[in-house]
Amino acid sequence: MEDTPLADLFEPVDRARWLGLVEGVLKGADFEKRLVSHTADGLRIEPLYGPAAPAAQPVREPGPWRIAQRVDHPDLAAANAQALIDLEGGADALVLAFAGAAGARGYGLTAASVEDLDAALKGVMLPLIALRIDAGGRGLEVARLVSALAQRRGEDLSTYDLDLGIDPVGVLAATGSLGAVWKDIAPRLAETVAELEAAGFTGRAFLADGRPYHEGGAGEAAELGAVLATAVAYLRALEDAGHDLSTARDRIAMLLTADADEFVTVAKFRAMRRLWARVEQACGLDPKPLRLHAETAWRMMTKRDPFVNILRTGMAAASAGMGGADSVAVLPYTQALGLPDAFARRVARNSQIVLIEESHLARVSDPAAGAGGFEALTAELAEAGWAAFQAIEAEGGIVASLSVGKLQRRIELTREARAKAVANRREPLTGASEFPNLSEKPAAVLDVPPVAGPRGSNFGAGSAVACDALPSLRLAEPYEALRDASDACLAKTGRRPAVFLANLGPVASFNARATFAANAFAAGGIEALSNEGFSDAEAAAAAFRDSGASLACICSTDAIYAEHAVATAEALAKAGAGPIYLAGKPTDLAEPLKQAGVAAFLHVGCDLLALLNAALRAAMRGPAPQTPR
Repeated sequence: MEDTPLADLFEPVDRARWLGLVEGVLKGADFEKRLVSHTADGLRIEPLYGPAAPAAQPVREPGPWRIAQRVDHPDLAAANAQALIDLEGGADALVLAFAGAAGARGYGLTAASVEDLDAALKGVMLPLIALRIDAGGRGLEVARLVSALAQRRGEDLSTYDLDLGIDPVGVLAATGSLGAVWKDIAPRLAETVAELEAAGFTGRAFLADGRPYHEGGAGEAAELGAVLATAVAYLRALEDAGHDLSTARDRIAMLLTADADEFVTVAKFRAMRRLWARVEQACGLDPKPLRLHAETAWRMMTKRDPFVNILRTGMAAASAGMGGADSVAVLPYTQALGLPDAFARRVARNSQIVLIEESHLARVSDPAAGAGGFEALTAELAEAGWAAFQAIEAEGGIVASLSVGKLQRRIELTREARAKAVANRREPLTGASEFPNLSEKPAAVLDVPPVAGPRGSNFGAGSAVACDALPSLRLAEPYEALRDASDACLAKTGRRPAVFLANLGPVASFNARATFAANAFAAGGIEALSNEGFSDAEAAAAAFRDSGASLACICSTDAIYAEHAVATAEALAKAGAGPIYLAGKPTDLAEPLKQAGVAAFLHVGCDLLALLNAALRAAMRGPAPQTPR
């Protein structure tokens, strides 16, 4: 017995046996609905995967990913202080977000000359760090400022680990306009690269940026396809101008968004490297490691309960790093509220330091290799991303597709589907649509007003390309708008809109649904007024009259509803309640309850956003006139 391997003591496990156990737990429930999920692009995610042989997977250069910190303060001296603190605190890369760029989020560097840029980077030893520029429509102008800065400092531009971030296609997607038509812009891009190379530049001039598509609602495959199509557009522009393909591909970097879905984010980053290697091979090139940047997703950030953003961005950073990102920029947890303070910046920086130095996530070049789920989803995303890329190419390329709105329409369909999932909480947002805290204290941000950057772009002048801009959205915005209205009501009247919970029976009967209802209404800024429960309809109606609320929600079990719900709804209606809600799904009593005054049923999967919008409007109007007793 002592020599028996431990595994031999247990019955062998296979998928058939596992499925048998699952069926016993499900008790007839639908396996597909309960356990199988799908990505935004419809890719199937199984509940369990078997082991997989590692597929050929391009990886980043050996070593940990770079910890990138944003420099986005409008005041140059303050921006310089931020940069130095971040570098001294462990960051080894900076992202210069210039005012006017979409990525600056309403703030950003205001450097307009080489002297300004030198002041913002005073004391920063540029040859020792990585630098990425996020200048939006000012891409060409800022690229020349960086080159002039190297000359001013007497440094060789080739010693800079530099990503200039020039991305006219991203500007077109985000703003809907460019300063010229693409056939005029492309040669100018190639001329700029030639000028920079003559000055010693050896970094990445162009950035194929996935942020405009992700923020506009794109799924993972659509983002991959758009980024790949953008990179190919830049590759063609350089080749058409006579640049060697091998050198041209070294001038291109990519940026993908990383969100809190670990499974999908890791697979997306791995798929991007496979896709680019496929393009390189099609060009007759031996694949080289792609420069792949990550930034945590703006779309997932919330203003309410912003501390949850620390968890979201921490998971996103870990996923991007494990997926093979070369650098990761974490949005500070208060980014959606204003310009982050020193503490929020420190948390963004230190979260990555913990992942690299304490959790050792960068010690393995490809941690997902051989994991069945990651390998399967990476392969599926790569194929779906390639199909999305081919669709764009068939439309004439990324600029042509954007110009006629075809890519925007496909993304719009995904955005609308996700909006429904947010509205019915199938895609929950902690702190916004789930577990809201009406008593939360506001998080601190710097007292700095937003700044407006230069309008338009410097990519050209004349007849411009124009299209529908992709929106930049956060998923929590509809719920935040309701909370803002509630806050305004509180400030004006001293009281939030309220809903009276007409709890029927003992606590054990109503507690679950009353708790559910209270949290659901709180997501819209409506305060729930609870109680110990009532034994009859008239007692509930009397308590409602005394509460001062205008809304009421009946809470209890289906068995108690069968006996008392209709009478309670009638009594509440006579007492002036309106609208009246019932916590639970409609049953055979649905019609009698509606006739008694119940306006809607509050349950898992209902369109909560629509319910809350109507409820808040009604609550703002105040109580309805009471019917005399």
